[in-house]
Amino acid sequence: MSNALVFCSFDAGRDGIPAGAEEVLTLARKIAAARGVDLDWLVVGAKPAAVDEIAARHGVAHVDQIDDAKLAEASPDLLVAALAGYVSQHSPGLLMMTQTFDARLIAPRLAGRVGAGVVMNVVDLEDTGGGVKATSTAYGGDTRVEYDIAGAAVVGVVADPLLPEPASSSSSPESRSVAVDLGGVDERIQVVQKASTEGPRLEDAQIIVAGGRGLQESENYALVERLAEALGGMAGASRPIVDDGWTDTAHQVGLTGKITRPVLYLAAGISGASQHMVGCTAAKTLVAINTDPDAAIFKYAQYGIVGDCLEVLPALTKAVKGG
Repeated sequence: MSNALVFCSFDAGRDGIPAGAEEVLTLARKIAAARGVDLDWLVVGAKPAAVDEIAARHGVAHVDQIDDAKLAEASPDLLVAALAGYVSQHSPGLLMMTQTFDARLIAPRLAGRVGAGVVMNVVDLEDTGGGVKATSTAYGGDTRVEYDIAGAAVVGVVADPLLPEPASSSSSPESRSVAVDLGGVDERIQVVQKASTEGPRLEDAQIIVAGGRGLQESENYALVERLAEALGGMAGASRPIVDDGWTDTAHQVGLTGKITRPVLYLAAGISGASQHMVGCTAAKTLVAINTDPDAAIFKYAQYGIVGDCLEVLPALTKAVKGG
């Protein structure tokens, strides 16, 4: 039908809006303008209150919604079926989504279902006239790869802090209800036990203190937790110490963990591998503590402390508490 460019959201973040949604909308608007087509926003499930305001700010033409009682659990088979039904009705030239855990699962399946190209880990897009050039991270974030896709595509975008600032725009998006047939969809994945999601989420935290191998022993992770508590923030971790069982995956920051956007990110004993930095370079202020003055983390940090985090963390906690 319209061949419009569509931003799709089906997992909630702060205020019900996926983290990084505005950055992806900014990128989407650039491509839509280059193609001379509408930018639409598809919401799968309940529509958050802030959607219309954000959509207007980014020049969105239509806010589409698939609201079916069966989508309350947002299970993979149902999401793929719902999105495929939307694509068959509206034929978007490009469908973009913020890259979350669920998006990594849904996007490739959707592309296979509708016969579209798919690229994940996207950090930039350019219109090529009938197709799109996607710049994506590869090898755990160590390099960049460019993909030229002709025709329709589904892409998962990492909300990179280097994406352009939103341009001034205003629109009055039209709300449209989209009906899809989910009656014959049987979910093949059975959830035996759900992970607990109570309490604050790391990706929504304004202050994060994260620890890595420099803590030396699992017992020392408590130093990270104490400083985080003193600052009124949350504790994070690099993948190696999560893999070793020092803390659970809910605290993991990085390409295969949480993508965070705090006001303050304090990295203690973390070397600065690209896989980890993907998850924290959007921080407004990044502070690094490392014994190695040549550690990669210092290339990203606004402030750096060359020292042993086992000594620095307790000193910072004491200072914060006024001791």
